[in-house]
Amino acid sequence: MMDNKPFEVPVVVELGHVGKYRHIRSAQEAAECLMTVWPLNRGPRHRDALDTCLKVLEGYRSTADARRALIEAAKESEVLVPDDRLSDDRLH
Repeated sequence: MMDNKPFEVPVVVELGHVGKYRHIRSAQEAAECLMTVWPLNRGPRHRDALDTCLKVLEGYRSTADARRALIEAAKESEVLVPDDRLSDDRLH
């Protein structure tokens, strides 16, 4: 079984419905999300993130590279959930 290349810290995105958060925990999960459930407002950062995630899974890039690329793609598509929106939920 292939190593799914876990991230040190998950990337949280809001997909589908307002308040429906998805915690992406690995390069494999990121690639699957980018290919299947990502919003239609995709741009060059989406393509870069998918390419980076696939290269991570092949062993050519680092998981940190994939995480950074995913964050940029999420910002581009306006689905990134900022850490400050999560902090309230994590307090208790």
